[in-house]
Amino acid sequence: PAARRAWARPAARALSSHSPLNVLTDEEAMFKDTVAKFAQDVIGPRVRDMDEKMTMDKEVIQAMFDNGLMGVEIDEKYGGANASFLSAILVIEELAKVDASVSVCCDVQNTLVNNLFRFYANDHIKDKYLPRLATTDLGSFGLSEAGSGSDAFALQTRAEQTADGDFIINGSKLWITNAGEANIFLVMANLDPSKGYKGITCFVVERGWEGFEVGKKEDKLGIRASSTCPLTFDNVRVPKENVLGEIGKGYKYAIEILNEGRIGIGAQMLGIAQGAFDSVMPYLRERKQFGQAIGDFQAVQHQVAQAAIDIEAARLLVYNAARKKMAGESFVKEAAMAKFYASQVAERVASQSIEWYGGVGFTKDMPAEKFYRDAKIGKIYEGTSNIQLQTIAKLVQKEYN
Repeated sequence: PAARRAWARPAARALSSHSPLNVLTDEEAMFKDTVAKFAQDVIGPRVRDMDEKMTMDKEVIQAMFDNGLMGVEIDEKYGGANASFLSAILVIEELAKVDASVSVCCDVQNTLVNNLFRFYANDHIKDKYLPRLATTDLGSFGLSEAGSGSDAFALQTRAEQTADGDFIINGSKLWITNAGEANIFLVMANLDPSKGYKGITCFVVERGWEGFEVGKKEDKLGIRASSTCPLTFDNVRVPKENVLGEIGKGYKYAIEILNEGRIGIGAQMLGIAQGAFDSVMPYLRERKQFGQAIGDFQAVQHQVAQAAIDIEAARLLVYNAARKKMAGESFVKEAAMAKFYASQVAERVASQSIEWYGGVGFTKDMPAEKFYRDAKIGKIYEGTSNIQLQTIAKLVQKEYN
């Protein structure tokens, strides 16, 4: 609790409307610096073991709760830090510099799960679940299915209302992040298929309810410590008070929250790129060939310069999208741009880092190979790169119509 209260101190420095995008308030700078140290000290020693075992260390999850990182924007009265959206983005970025698996665990909690409750839940639901999400319980967002990935609203999970007003859910979900450890699940199910996507409703389901099962973790290329599991619903009874928001508005909530989530994934990819870059730069001074450090060769210097440019550009895109969201301005195009570009940069810089390391970079003795594996998911989840391009193109065309 003391740690969480510390985050809530008001910022002494406010930003003017003309401040550079990467100039932070005191509160934001405190988050960034403290999380950077936390990531190095607490997560760093566990990274390889968690990756190899495909398991998120429970002590890491608990430490994130203890340090107020799992309820960044949640109000103090619920046990949260009551900080800014950019503070959450900075947390995600700093964690990804050390381990993208831990970063996405935190990202889904903050940008998707917590914010769905904060924006759309009634007071009863908020009082029941936000204190748990801020202090003890991991959350999970259940939208994707085997037949509904990019076409998310083709989902087949169904809900039926009973005579007493409760709901019965049947169906399955796939690729659900945090499912292995989560206790609270937000589940999208169609209550009235005759209305198409306008029948989709969001339900709050808890682990352990009869008929609800979390399946085996996927064995993935990257972010291996992050659990990705299928969910199965076999006549799962959901109390009528566990509808989140309004009936039939689940599609709207999903669209709006995923727009925010894309900024979070952009931050994760930015962190991967910066982490890979930071890890290899000292090696460019230490490794010598032909009588000089390999970092002194002009070809390598140009590659380093290009990577630095790419990382800075990705950072500005991510921070700009976050600032626009905080200012109440339209940010859908900017969020798509940030995710699209940052995922490209993460893959490029991580790949280049392996090459700078040379042969040793191709082994697990160096962190570059893990950054490279972790980067690939950025072009896939929370909207593929093609979906981002489609979104950007539509919004750009609209500006000229």
